[in-house]
Amino acid sequence: MKCAPWDARYTLSSAPSSLPSSFRPLSPSLRPSPRSLSPGGPLFFPAIPLPPVERDRSRLPPAFCSTDSSNSTTTTMRQRRSPAEEEEALRISNAIDEELRREREAMRRRKAKDVKVMLLGQAESGKSTLQKQFQLYYSSSTLDRERASWRPIVYFNILKAIRMILEELDWEYGLGASGSGDPLSVSPGLLPSTSGTGTGTGSGGSGSGSSTHSRAANPAWFPELGLLRNKLLPLVASEDALASELSGGVHVAGGKTGVYVRSGWQALTSANRSWPLAENFTQAGGGGKQAQWAVTNIVAKTLAASMDEVEMLWWHPGVQSLLKGNKLKLEEYAAFFLANIRRIAQADYMPSNEDILHVRLQTIGVTEHAFDINLGGTNYNWLLYDVGGARGQRHAWVPFFDDATAIIFLAPISAFDQYLEEDPKTNRIDDSLQLFTTICSNKLLSNAALVLMLNKTDLLRQKLESGIKVRKYISSYGDRPNEFEEVSEYFRAHFIQVHKRKDVSHRPLYLHFTSMLDIKATQSIIINVGEAIMRSHLTKIGLA
Repeated sequence: MKCAPWDARYTLSSAPSSLPSSFRPLSPSLRPSPRSLSPGGPLFFPAIPLPPVERDRSRLPPAFCSTDSSNSTTTTMRQRRSPAEEEEALRISNAIDEELRREREAMRRRKAKDVKVMLLGQAESGKSTLQKQFQLYYSSSTLDRERASWRPIVYFNILKAIRMILEELDWEYGLGASGSGDPLSVSPGLLPSTSGTGTGTGSGGSGSGSSTHSRAANPAWFPELGLLRNKLLPLVASEDALASELSGGVHVAGGKTGVYVRSGWQALTSANRSWPLAENFTQAGGGGKQAQWAVTNIVAKTLAASMDEVEMLWWHPGVQSLLKGNKLKLEEYAAFFLANIRRIAQADYMPSNEDILHVRLQTIGVTEHAFDINLGGTNYNWLLYDVGGARGQRHAWVPFFDDATAIIFLAPISAFDQYLEEDPKTNRIDDSLQLFTTICSNKLLSNAALVLMLNKTDLLRQKLESGIKVRKYISSYGDRPNEFEEVSEYFRAHFIQVHKRKDVSHRPLYLHFTSMLDIKATQSIIINVGEAIMRSHLTKIGLA
């Protein structure tokens, strides 16, 4: 090893200037003169050369060594290794490289089995119902475990439907002002719907000014309807308390209808399956979980005692005439639950699959549901994200766009005569088109497969058959026939045009007409959609 010369003769007087001043000798000007060396004067020790020191050159740092690469330390160390040591070092290095390669491959394959699907669309577009259809088909056991948690939600939907009917009766027939009972006070201040939202919340709470409407009805109906109304008021009065219990005290600013729950709410209510009804709860003295869900148990008991009145109200000619005349607009779940009131009011009631699909429930934030799908002998982990569709919740979509495998966009084409609850001037079809435009043009979603479901075709058909004119709400429809085939094709063409003009990646569009309440038809579509998404996913990751 060639090393630089080493001078061991190093004195304080030759210290470099970079050393601290405390290590430097005194300058001549500061040294005391011989006269100052008198007894008692300051002492001065001149710099004394250090004796030479023998250095072990083999232990010098590399900085003192030659930079000749042929004589580098690494080369020297390798030269000192035996062939066996060299072979062992190479084996270890190759083993490490192979382990890293296997980890990367395993990670890629794990990621390949994760399929992230986002359900997007405006509020009440059918996203939650589609999620339940996926769960019913691919993970029915999880739905069975959650079945009891849907019981209080079914009760709430029934109470809401009854309230909407009573409010409309007050407005149309003047029951609250006719002496048959007090004005409906559980939801004061509601007025008839003029926006065509179809939510059915339009009716006068006080009954004032409604006497002019009542003369168009059969006077013989008034005593019967008034009596039913008064008997059902205690049941309807528990609606707000039940909503608060189910929502856990959560209130949404601007929210007018429905129960608002967060992700995982089923776990909080599933224990309700074995709880006693109200009579046993009272005898037990209350407390614990029974006390937490006291309202649900009381509603169950009251509903069982009132099922005759509920059934009579639903089938009463006065109510049916309002439905046929489109004066009473109920949400799609109402007719189903009210027609099955005797089954639902039983003490041992447990929601069926159809009950769960018909339930109307509004979620806050993002609901994630995971289940396995077996395709070709391989299990794939599907993550379904149901994101709140109200305008105030759409900002929560963006964080979930990254790495999305597919987007399923739902557009309720039956909503041509409805307007946004958040913006009464915006038609819901127009809002869906604007939202779909945003999805197509978003670069973060350019690699995701795109599925479009024009949903609620069953309701569209019913509205058209009842005589509701599309051109009354969508002027561009013009004089086209007011028939299902023409109307559905008109909406389909508009969404396809948006995709052609705005889609940033020019990807294929998988389009389906759907009715989420039709289990058999929807599950057939789910199979086709699942296969299309998997083909796109496997192609993207290079495994197709």
